Parts: sequence; structure tokens; C-alpha cells
Amino acid sequence: MSDQWSALAEEISGHAQNYVDGLTRMAGGEGGDAIWSILLVEVAQMSLAGAKLGANRDVILAGNYEPPMSEDPDIDGVRTALAERLEAVDDYAEVFDPYKDTSVTPYRLSDDLTAVAADLIHGLRHYHAGRPHEALWWWQYSYFNTWGNHAGAAMRALQALAAHSRLDVAEEATTV
Repeated sequence: MSDQWSALAEEISGHAQNYVDGLTRMAGGEGGDAIWSILLVEVAQMSLAGAKLGANRDVILAGNYEPPMSEDPDIDGVRTALAERLEAVDDYAEVFDPYKDTSVTPYRLSDDLTAVAADLIHGLRHYHAGRPHEALWWWQYSYFNTWGNHAGAAMRALQALAAHSRLDVAEEATTV
């Protein structure tokens, strides 16, 4: 594996671990009223890492084959905890593909955030098993196939929440 790929794998693994750890902390109750803003930063940072994967040439595995692994850990508890914390704003509407399918689709922030985490965890398992090239391949493939879309949708929803929380305020009464 080239030094370029090794450096990228190390960088992406750090972002992926930070995202998974941050999401787990938010699901566990950290963040208080700032949860939307914190999640926005987490998703934006991971999206930047994804954009780097997307801007690089394709990562190709030898034999075009992903080594088998045991099942990924179940993170449904994180999804459920996030859904409870985000209850009032968990459901939102999104256009899945603005070029091919312009119909509005119902989404859930908790689903999107954990779908990203699930793909990142799969790559982290390759990375921690000493297979950084497989990790890069997985992260790049799943960025284009699943988690990039979920991160983009979640980021738009979280940005809208942050904007509404700051812009949709009642005018203060003025005294004469």
C-alpha cells in the first residue's frame, strides 16, 4: 500500500472513530440543548472526510475481493437512543436524488446518523484488523453507495434545525 493510501487511511480512520464516539456520546445524553449543533459539526467533519474519499481515484482491492468478517456490531441501541433524544425533530423530508428522483421522501435523523456510523464501523473493523487498504475501499465504496447520501441529508436537516433555532424567534416586545 502506498504512503498516500496509508496516510489517507489513517486520516479517515481518525474521523470515523471521532464520528462514532461523538454519536455514541450524543445518544448517551451528552450535548444537552446543543445536540443539533454538535451533531451538525460531527456530520460536517465526516462529510469532509467523505469528500476526500470521493475526490481520490478509486481504491481497488487485489482480486476485487473484500476479506470476510464476522457480523458488524449491532448499533440499534444508539439509533433508538438518538430517536428518543431527537423525538420532536427526528422525522423530516428529503429529496433522495435531485437529478433522478425529485420526489420527497420521509427520512429520520436517527436512521441517517446511525447508517453513517454502521458503514464507518465496518471500515474501522478492517482498519483495526491491519487491513487499511480494505478499510479505504469500504469507506469509499459505501460513501458513494450509502453513507454519503445519509450524511448529506442529515447535514441539511441539522443545518435547518440550527438555522430555525436562531432565526425563527419572536420579536421582542419593545417598551416606549
